[in-house]
Amino acid sequence: MDGFINVLKPTGMSSHDVVDVVRRIFHQKRVGHAGTLDPAAAGILPIALGRAARLVEYLEGADKSYRAEIAFGYATDTGDVYGMVTERSEHPVLPAAEEIEAVLARFRGCITQRPPAYSAIKVGGKRAADLVRQGRAVDIPPRKVTIHRLELLHIDAVRQRIRIDVDCSKGTYIRSLCADIGAGLHLPATMRFLLRSRVGAFTLADAYTPEELAEAGEDAVCAADRALSLPCYELTQQRVKAFYSGLSTTERRPLAAGLYRVYADGVFLGIGRYDANAQEMYPEKAFPPV
Repeated sequence: MDGFINVLKPTGMSSHDVVDVVRRIFHQKRVGHAGTLDPAAAGILPIALGRAARLVEYLEGADKSYRAEIAFGYATDTGDVYGMVTERSEHPVLPAAEEIEAVLARFRGCITQRPPAYSAIKVGGKRAADLVRQGRAVDIPPRKVTIHRLELLHIDAVRQRIRIDVDCSKGTYIRSLCADIGAGLHLPATMRFLLRSRVGAFTLADAYTPEELAEAGEDAVCAADRALSLPCYELTQQRVKAFYSGLSTTERRPLAAGLYRVYADGVFLGIGRYDANAQEMYPEKAFPPV
């Protein structure tokens, strides 16, 4: 069986735990996931079955949406409430809504962000979080990410918390964003709660909890190509063999450069990359029928 499943991961489960659940339900060994979620976080975790695992990289690059709650007055080494407190403000005062909005405005658009040391980013071939737990110093360089939307939903002045919605690009760390917002407000800050509400075309409305997945079975599986938020490109039947053989196809119509889902007579062939300068569609990953 090949395809994707939209799983609603609960808090307390690791992404690997979810993969194990899916393996047991579908009796299938080849199972992968797109975009790791920390055990403390909940939300959308796309799971790939069978050959769909070859397409996971295109989901990992998709934009994502989150809802987060930020607690002010203390910071932790992990950036969330499960870490050790590293900084504390005895009498934190949350600024007025106008000042909070002004700080949030700084983080909309393309920003530079330093990922947290406690992360799955590989440093020298090993996860940064594992190295930190071994007592080793980890220096992760800053990176460019894009915050498409950052909306203030609620202010709790009594408990010194705010709730935000975020639409962002691949590679954005919400824990780092929360800490940076706190720095902008001159307050230590920690991510108190995180819900991932969207990964590409996957949304909460279509997600299955592990319990629901066991009941739904194959009905929960989405065709591998339909899960990808990529534009479609129709290839002529005469060029299908060439595509599978790794040969490019000249395309002089005005197309945007980038990745496409490639079809011929409605049959999914794989992923192509269009080079606008060369006016060529190059096969990037063939997905021939079984």
